[in-house]
Amino acid sequence: MSKVKGAAKLAAAIVFSVLVPALTFGAPQSNLILATGGTSGTYYPFGGAMAQIWNKSIANMNVTAQSTGASKENIRLVGRGEADLAMVQNDVMDYAFKGIELFAGEKVEGFRTIAVLYPEFVQIVVSPSSGINSVADMKGKRISVGDAGSGVEANAKQILEAYGLSFDDVKAARLSFKESASGLKDKQLDGFFVTGGIPNAAIQELSALAPVKILAIDDAGAARIQAAYKFYTRVTIPKGTYRGVDADAKTLAVNATLIVRKDLGDAVVYDITKALFEKQPELASAHAKGKELTLKGAVDGVSVDFHPGALKYYKEKGIK
Repeated sequence: MSKVKGAAKLAAAIVFSVLVPALTFGAPQSNLILATGGTSGTYYPFGGAMAQIWNKSIANMNVTAQSTGASKENIRLVGRGEADLAMVQNDVMDYAFKGIELFAGEKVEGFRTIAVLYPEFVQIVVSPSSGINSVADMKGKRISVGDAGSGVEANAKQILEAYGLSFDDVKAARLSFKESASGLKDKQLDGFFVTGGIPNAAIQELSALAPVKILAIDDAGAARIQAAYKFYTRVTIPKGTYRGVDADAKTLAVNATLIVRKDLGDAVVYDITKALFEKQPELASAHAKGKELTLKGAVDGVSVDFHPGALKYYKEKGIK
């Protein structure tokens, strides 16, 4: 029986069980749920690629990757034991463990870190006809700030605040990436926020159908945001990432991170961590984000303790 209750909670399950002999690793019988994100984002296909690696490489392992509302929901699912593994933003992990921001008054401590996976870029997409040339220009505009309770919503709130704006100053909609892209295409929105790997599928599809502009976060605004929130890093979305976007856009990023139930067995987590890195070339072939997974980067920028099983592997490799 699935540990995840309710189809509305976790829809569109994809099972990546591959019935082939285990290659190199051993583990007890394990049927695990991996919570990912929306089907048009990066978490969903990348989570599926990781699940396939684990199922092929670890004896008696069956990981089911499922679509969810992403970071906030994922942390709650793992905290309640309704999911075993999850992909989340490192900033949302910090909020949950401390009981602040999205998790004000609601500490979630039943999870631990396995690895940082790749940077997630804050991507602010606007219509070229919107008149929006900076975040400050969003006042009074129709802006999707991400799913309600998502990490994207938190990022949007923090970035708007750095420019003296709040959600009350914009006509805020709380939509998925796919819904946001449709809204911009249909001229129901002037812009929207996405936090995720590049390129993002929803933005790619939109740029093939309608002109888009990727809004830059200027240096002064970025400095204000980074002074208040230490988990952000400065990054650049290269020109050509999306059709018709012919200029680089400086922005900020957080990190996509793999978390696990605190009480999942050390041996299982060790094997998951080992397979993740020792099969990294296969992961890179399965999904472009796999190329960004590195042992060195796996332990950076994390404020929540690593699971002992993951820690054992990192100590063997001399990086923790």
